[in-house]
Amino acid sequence: MRRICVVTTTRAEYGIMSRMLDKMYSDPDIDLILVASGMHLSEKFGNTIDEINIPVNYKINIDIEQEASHSIALAIEKFSVLFNDIQPDILVILGDRYEIMAVAIAAMLNNIPTAHLYGGETTEGAIDEAIRHAITKMSHLHFTSCESYRHRVIQLGENPERVFNVGALGVENIKQMKLLSKKELEKSIDFQFGEKNLLVTFHPVTLEKDSAKKQFSELLSAFDELKNTNIIFTMPNSDSGNNYIFELINEFTNTHINSKAYKSLGVLRYLSALQFVDAVVGNSSSGIIEVPSFNIPTVNIGDRQKGRIQAQSIINCQPLKDEILNALNTAFKFKKKNIINPYEGINSADKIIEILKNYDLKNIIKKKFYDIKF
Repeated sequence: MRRICVVTTTRAEYGIMSRMLDKMYSDPDIDLILVASGMHLSEKFGNTIDEINIPVNYKINIDIEQEASHSIALAIEKFSVLFNDIQPDILVILGDRYEIMAVAIAAMLNNIPTAHLYGGETTEGAIDEAIRHAITKMSHLHFTSCESYRHRVIQLGENPERVFNVGALGVENIKQMKLLSKKELEKSIDFQFGEKNLLVTFHPVTLEKDSAKKQFSELLSAFDELKNTNIIFTMPNSDSGNNYIFELINEFTNTHINSKAYKSLGVLRYLSALQFVDAVVGNSSSGIIEVPSFNIPTVNIGDRQKGRIQAQSIINCQPLKDEILNALNTAFKFKKKNIINPYEGINSADKIIEILKNYDLKNIIKKKFYDIKF
């Protein structure tokens, strides 16, 4: 039996891994150790540990509402102690957040092999870009969502035999989950869909100093021009500048009866809502990766996701009121058709689990830099 430790720190990353985790929990060949940390343990971000539907073995509080540097230092210290205690055969982490980088550092210092989902991606407008590549270099098995991302991980010096293109788990979730009906969803979130509907998720752009308030104000000014449009907001993550967005969303929803905000919808309600909205608006990776599978457009604002592979349904614009309005008008005229989603894989969760269970971990810690022949 292989002892596999999985760390989750956000609603989004847990939502992506949820089906895979369910499968791992019920697999007799896996001793799953699930650790919840970060935003999962914060009231401000919705106490999303309550959305996790399998047992959580450890809760690690890293003061996620404090400055990132403080949370990183605390996470390295606490996860180093945990890994030294539980000694997993391998650690599984997803994404590119600063607290996940701290988890990877702690594993590296304790000689714990790490499997990373999803390296090789690019987000030129966010600090996540550098963090993601750093995690790749600290990891030993790699699961990517596209073949071009697999090549990029190899370009970073990783052995091709340890890099697997499996597709995006979030896209597979859409095809496998039984989603809520409109009536069920409206009752669950106490929200009525109208003639036109938008789902909005906007995070701070971490490589642009103090831009969150200005950019989000431009978006809300554009919304003021819309008619017969109901708006669902999901609150931002813990990146620096999130307080401005929290405040502006609360002000807007308090004065616009056609809008409502949620700290977290959870994966089922979020994916279910995508069935009934005309477009997704903001700068979340979900708008690029999962949303095209619903054959609806994404209005992608600014540079936060710049560099990611995009489906034809993505409408890019700058964080300026007039540009956003033009993009929204294009989105409302979007004719539904079968969109090819470049992130779609086949049996993604099963492929990942089989590799995690069976890959030979002997001497995997010592890595040689893989040089590409020019």
